[in-house]
Amino acid sequence: MNRLFALVLISVSVTGCSLDGSHSDLRRDMAEVKASPKGRIEPIPTFTPYSPYVYSAAAKRSPFTRPVLDSERRLMGRRLDVAPDVDRRKELLERFNFDALSMVGTLSRSGQIWVLVDDGEGGIHRITVGNYLGKNHGRVVSASASQLDVLEIVPDGTGGWIERPRALTLEEKDKP
Repeated sequence: MNRLFALVLISVSVTGCSLDGSHSDLRRDMAEVKASPKGRIEPIPTFTPYSPYVYSAAAKRSPFTRPVLDSERRLMGRRLDVAPDVDRRKELLERFNFDALSMVGTLSRSGQIWVLVDDGEGGIHRITVGNYLGKNHGRVVSASASQLDVLEIVPDGTGGWIERPRALTLEEKDKP
């Protein structure tokens, strides 16, 4: 009985919606909208590109401060905590000039990189971060497969010391 009632209800509602098949009011409204004048959309305005101003005097001395004397200038970059450790035992590669040394390869084991360094006299030495080389108290600060970064401690000419970064890079030789 419920099914029959539902079927009758659906058929009555479908029939009620389609009694007036002309939809004249809807057609009239659509015709009015189509007959109205079409609008025009304005084009996007063109903007001039932004060109930033580069202030070129930022690295120069301010005109409101007094000039720095040459004697003061030498002391400005000087750090008092920089000095070589003269009490530590010298390593073998510290008797060679830095320019005579060259990186010839690397070894790696358990994440530890060892750099192979040619001393220029036919010897190959294995070093890693923390080792020393060169005559200027050069300490290895980082090592990769292609480069060895060294931080040397050199005199600054005023009785103090400064740090100077250096690097040895792996040089590949052409195969015949």
